[in-house]
Amino acid sequence: MQTWAELEKIQPLASKLITNSIRRDRISHAYLLQGERGTGKEAIALLIAKGIFCENKIGIEPCNACSNCRRIVSGNHPDVHLIEPDGKSIKKEQVENLQKEFTYSGLESNSKVYVIKDADTLTVNASNRILKFLEEPSIQTTAIMLTENSRSIISTIRSRCQVIDLKPLNPIYFKQQLIENGMDKESASLMSALTNNQKEAFAWNEDEWFAEARKLMVQLVEMFSSKPEDVYLFLHSHLVPHLKDRNDQERGLDLLLLAFKDILYYHIGNEDALVFFQSNNSLLEKLAMRFSQEKLMDILNAILQAKRKLKQNVQPTLVFEQLTLQIKR
Repeated sequence: MQTWAELEKIQPLASKLITNSIRRDRISHAYLLQGERGTGKEAIALLIAKGIFCENKIGIEPCNACSNCRRIVSGNHPDVHLIEPDGKSIKKEQVENLQKEFTYSGLESNSKVYVIKDADTLTVNASNRILKFLEEPSIQTTAIMLTENSRSIISTIRSRCQVIDLKPLNPIYFKQQLIENGMDKESASLMSALTNNQKEAFAWNEDEWFAEARKLMVQLVEMFSSKPEDVYLFLHSHLVPHLKDRNDQERGLDLLLLAFKDILYYHIGNEDALVFFQSNNSLLEKLAMRFSQEKLMDILNAILQAKRKLKQNVQPTLVFEQLTLQIKR
C-alpha cells in the first residue's frame, strides 16, 4: 500500500483518523498501531513517515518518487529509525541507542521518526526507558509502535500514545486479490486463512519449507487417528527439527489449527469452508469418524493455548509435547 487512498479500502477508520490529523498538521507525537499480522501496521508507519519527509506531497498523499520516499521504503533514510526484536525481545541496550539519537538534531531536517516493531516484546527495562521520550516529547519527533498484542504493553506507554485499532482484513477479499495476481484457487484459500500479507502469501506458496511443514501436519493428524502410539516419536524425529524457530513453530500451529478446523467443518457439513483438506474428502471422512465435534472443540482450544504459550516464551518442545498429550486423550 503506497497511498492513503489504497489503505482506506482496507482500514477506513484508521486511515480517516490519521489523514485528518495530517490535514490539520496535528500528527501525534506517539502512535500505537495494534492489529493482526498483515493488517497494514507497517504500511501506515511508512505513510506517516513519508507524510513528514516527502518533498512533493500532493495534498495528504506522498509522491512515492522523491529521494526521501524511496529511502524510507528501502530503510535508508537517516532520520527514520526502525527498532525490531533482537532475538525474542527488544533489549534495554537498543532503547539506550535510540535515546542517544533523541539528543541529536535530524541529519537532513529537524524531524525524526522512530518505528518500533513488535512493541509488545519490549523488556521491562526497555519499556521503562522508552517512557523517557513519551513523557517528554519533542514536537519534531514521532514514535510509531506496532503490535499484535497490545495487552502486553505497559499501561503507562499506552496512555501516552494515540491508540489506533486495525480491523482484521476480509479473507474473501484477500483471497480474490491473490487469485487476480496469479495464485491458484486452492492455494489462495489456504494462504488467505494464514496471512493478510500478499508478499508473504506468495513467498510461502513457493517455499519448500512451507510445503514440507504442511506435509508433516497432514502426517501428524493422520497419525493421531491411525497410529497414536507413534506420535511422540514422529514429533521428535520430524516435526520439532523442522520447526526451528518461533516463527516456524507459530506457522506449524496455524497449519495444525486449520487442519482440525477442516475436520470440524466436514462434521457439520460446511465443506465450502475447507482450506487445508480441500481435495481430500476420503481422509476427512476417516478423520471425522475418529474425532467427535466435542473432541475437536477441545483440540482447537488446546492449539490456541499452545500458541499463547509460545508467545509467552515457554520452551517450544515442551509446548508441542503437552499439545500432543492433550490431543491424544
